[in-house]
Amino acid sequence: MKQLVRLAVVILAVCGILLFTISRLNASQGYSGNNTLTVYNWGDYIDPEVLDSFEEETGITVIYETFDTNEAMMTKIQQGGTSYDIAVPSEYMIEKLKEEDLLLPIDHSKIPNLKNIDERFLDLSFDPDNKYSIPYFWGTVGIVYNSKQLNGMKINSWDDLWNPTLKNEIIFTDSPREIIGMGLNSLGYSLNDTDPHHLQEAYDKLVSLKPNVKALLGDENKMLLASGEASIGVVWSGDASEIMSENEDLDYVLPEEGSNLWFDNMVIPKTAKNVDAAHKFMNYMLDPKVAAKNTEYVSYSTPNEEALQYMPEEMVNDKRFYPSPEQTERLEVYENLGPEKLGRINELFLQFKME
Repeated sequence: MKQLVRLAVVILAVCGILLFTISRLNASQGYSGNNTLTVYNWGDYIDPEVLDSFEEETGITVIYETFDTNEAMMTKIQQGGTSYDIAVPSEYMIEKLKEEDLLLPIDHSKIPNLKNIDERFLDLSFDPDNKYSIPYFWGTVGIVYNSKQLNGMKINSWDDLWNPTLKNEIIFTDSPREIIGMGLNSLGYSLNDTDPHHLQEAYDKLVSLKPNVKALLGDENKMLLASGEASIGVVWSGDASEIMSENEDLDYVLPEEGSNLWFDNMVIPKTAKNVDAAHKFMNYMLDPKVAAKNTEYVSYSTPNEEALQYMPEEMVNDKRFYPSPEQTERLEVYENLGPEKLGRINELFLQFKME
C-alpha cells in the first residue's frame, strides 16, 4: 500500500513538473496568459526602454519577436504556430490580413489615446474607420546618398542611379515591392501597376542597373552607408534619418518621378491570447511622451500629432521626413494586389537577385 502511495506521489510530482514546463514553453512560444503580451514587429523598430517602462507600469511581461518582410510576417500568422497579441504590418498587408479573416476588430473605447493621432493618418482606404488597425509609424522610400563621395553630384531622380560612374556603389533594401516599384516609377508607371508588359520593362531596366548594385541588404545597409563603404542606398526614410545622424555628408531625397508613401499600423491577430493586454499596449504606445521617445529612437515619422511637441524641433521641421501634403501628392500607397499578381512581383525580384 505504501508503495502505491509513493508511486502516486511521484506521478503527481512528475505531472506537476510537466505542467510547469509546458507552461513555460508556451510562454516562450508566444502563448500569452494574463500577464504576458507577445509582440511581432519589424527589427529595431521600438525603443527597448519603452518596452521596459510598459512592463513596469502594467506588470505585463512582453515577449518580443521580429520579422524582416510583410510576407514573412503574414506566413507566420497564417501558420498559427505562435499566438501573437500584437503585430505591425504595412497598409497593403493589413488589407490582405483582413481578407484572410486573420484580425480581430479593435475596441476604440479601450484606446482613449487614439485622439492624439493626426486625422490625416486615420480612416485610410486600407482600413476604413480604423476598425482593425491603429497607426504606429509612417514614412517614404527614397534615396540616401553621400554627396562628398560623389564629388558634389546631386541625386534627384531614380534615373540618376543608372549613371555609369556609380558602378558597385548602390545598396538596395532587400524588399520586392520597393525595388520592382522603383523600376516601375522610373518608367513613369504606377507602383501598383500589374500590366505584364510594364512589369517586364521594369525588370529589364533593373537588370541593366546591376553593374551599379553593390548588394541587397536588410538592416546591414545602415552600417555600410554610414561608414562610407557605399555611397548610395535605396532605403526607407527612417533608416535614412538614422544613417544621416551618423554621417553629415549624407542626404535623403524623394525621387521626382514618385515613390512610396507607407503606413505601419498595430493590429491584433485573431489567434491572440491576451486581447486586453493588446489594447493596453496600443493605448500606451499612443501616449504623446511615449510616442515621442519611441520616435526619437526609431527615427521614422510619427502619426502622433501630440507627440511632436516633445520632440526636437530639427526633427519635426525636417521636410525630408515630415513632407508637406503637397510633397506627398506624387507618392503612392501600396495596394493589395492579390496573391497571383504579388507572386509575379516576388518572382521577378528573385530573378533580379539571381541575375
